[in-house]
Amino acid sequence: MTPTHLPGRVAIPSLPEQTRTPPSPNALEPFNTAPAGEVRQTLLTCLNSPRWADRVADHRPYPDVDSLLAASDEAAYDLSPGDLTEALAEETLPALPEGAYAAAHTALSAAHAAYEAKFGHAFIICLDGLSHAETLDQVLAGIRSRLANDPEEERVVAAEELRRLARGRLVTYLRGAGL
Repeated sequence: MTPTHLPGRVAIPSLPEQTRTPPSPNALEPFNTAPAGEVRQTLLTCLNSPRWADRVADHRPYPDVDSLLAASDEAAYDLSPGDLTEALAEETLPALPEGAYAAAHTALSAAHAAYEAKFGHAFIICLDGLSHAETLDQVLAGIRSRLANDPEEERVVAAEELRRLARGRLVTYLRGAGL
């Protein structure tokens, strides 16, 4: 099982949930039967938390994709503060859509700098379901509104965004692997 190129550590918008093509029902056979080390490496590209990757890999085989996604969610909900810090350290600011004007880059850079100074990690947001045209506005609005959070509040929001990103990346992996 060779990991396919995933959208790195950047949240990339995808099609709305109802129009996505889910992985096929037999999508899990290669995932369930691959060596644990390969699966773990693949999972770490979805969420850089060794604890999360180990938990998801150790509970194989999964009977279906929904069971795998439920296990992924549960493992993400159980991240300790240290696990969360480790996972957040590997995330990067979402990329702006191609053709974004210079002022947008400046505004995003300034907002991100303020966010990182306050919370100590990159701003993360899951952009699934948004069109490219909505991305910039959503990222800027998200940073600005979340700057009002206190650190504990933001940790909860960031953990939820990580969970959503991991889930989306896992689905992308399964779909990209021809599954």
